[in-house]
Amino acid sequence: MPGWSATQIPDQSGRTAVVTGANSGIGLAAARELARRGAAVTLACRSAARGRAAVNRLRTEVPGAEVEFAELDLADLGSVREFAQAYGRRRPTLDLLVNNAGVMALPYGRTADGFETQFGVNHLGHFALTGLLLPRLRAAAPGARIVNVSSGFHVLGRLGPEELADPARLVGGADGYHRWTAYGRSKTANLLFTHELGRRFAAAGSTITAAAAHPGYASTNLHAGASGMEGRTLGSRAMAFGNSVLAQPAASGALPTLYAATAPGVEQNAFLGPRLGWRGAPAPSWRAKWTLDDKSGERLWAASEKLTGVSYASLPR
Repeated sequence: MPGWSATQIPDQSGRTAVVTGANSGIGLAAARELARRGAAVTLACRSAARGRAAVNRLRTEVPGAEVEFAELDLADLGSVREFAQAYGRRRPTLDLLVNNAGVMALPYGRTADGFETQFGVNHLGHFALTGLLLPRLRAAAPGARIVNVSSGFHVLGRLGPEELADPARLVGGADGYHRWTAYGRSKTANLLFTHELGRRFAAAGSTITAAAAHPGYASTNLHAGASGMEGRTLGSRAMAFGNSVLAQPAASGALPTLYAATAPGVEQNAFLGPRLGWRGAPAPSWRAKWTLDDKSGERLWAASEKLTGVSYASLPR
């Protein structure tokens, strides 16, 4: 693993991949490197204009790349279902699902289905997408993988027994809302989902691997959506300084995701990030102990199935 780079990605010829939020940032960088190594990559993006522009860019940067755009709005479970159905009509198998898209530190809002936006997009949308695409992953050759992109900021928001026992509390209300706590809770959910998914795969004897990754401090447009970062505020100036001086490029931030997605020997429930925490080559990442709790994982899973209406019937506990 020391010094691992994108040049060490194994040949991906004949493999299929879906990368959510692949029109910019680490999603675009990950899609580019997977396509460069021969994978057929679907860029699953909310904006058709930005998604198609990203496809055109990749075809220019990687001649012969097999890439396509497909519309996916993770804030709308109807869109998630339509994407999964359309993918199934085009392709019988899926080797790699990278759940990368996300929003960060937004003011309070709700998704089309009434969920607090950050939890709804960052966790519930991807939970539903993964469940709906699971038959395609199971139909793929041995070695299919699911990578959930979390964040070191998961430490800002723990999911307690009260929230996990009550789906209404889990999706959040406006009272007492704090944008960074909500973001942390959604990123904790990403890790708990990975933990429980990996545990169920192992119990079922499945060859699918579930892993997680985080980019450290990467210069992407994710920060632009954070409340208080717009305009010439002190926060926006600090973020601009950090992005230009401290942050690593998006291509470097994508390396932990690419390692989790393609490197040999990645274990169930692995969590990869930059070696130095905020930048550097991929390495095993520290994670809060509550993201490794079996009971919390089971409760989050049950609540997520109830909220999304997506059942993983073929993958019992």
